[in-house]
Amino acid sequence: METIRLGYAFCGSFCTIKDSLCELEKLCKENYDVTAIMSQIVYNTDTRFIKADDLKEAVKKATGKEIIHDITGAEPIGPKGLFDILVVSPCTGNTLAKIALGITDTPVTMAVKAHLRNRRPVVLGLATNDALSASAKNIGALLNTKNIYFVPFGQDDPDKKETSMICDFTLIKDTVEEALCGKQIKPLLI
Repeated sequence: METIRLGYAFCGSFCTIKDSLCELEKLCKENYDVTAIMSQIVYNTDTRFIKADDLKEAVKKATGKEIIHDITGAEPIGPKGLFDILVVSPCTGNTLAKIALGITDTPVTMAVKAHLRNRRPVVLGLATNDALSASAKNIGALLNTKNIYFVPFGQDDPDKKETSMICDFTLIKDTVEEALCGKQIKPLLI
């Protein structure tokens, strides 16, 4: 079986970073050649959930590669055709909006733009507190965008955070496999 070249981008939903990191580590142990990409915020910010240096160390250990963490590093992704598929997980409402509107001002949004120019699949692992409010229109737009696929998602705490939704991180690999075949994994809403 041929090795799949996978870009794996992290955005700043800090409370879900460890869940996403766990899935990245699993992919690295399988038939995936993984390169990590981080927004500047994730790359440089210590939070109560994880220290930036600890995250960078874990990612470098899993992938065996340096992390793409600036726009200049992400730009060659398209021209050089670096990936077969790109995962953005967690994908925040901020990044989701930028992707929907074609805004390229972070390493992650540059990676998506550069990758999509090659008409290759992008998998979004949603994690946003406003999925059922301000981000709903961007989710709708991207659901109808060619080569964009979503990891199944649902409400994570409907009583305390009624508009919040996150993906099921454990379904990233399955979503990637379906997206490589041009299919959206189902069911989408969980």
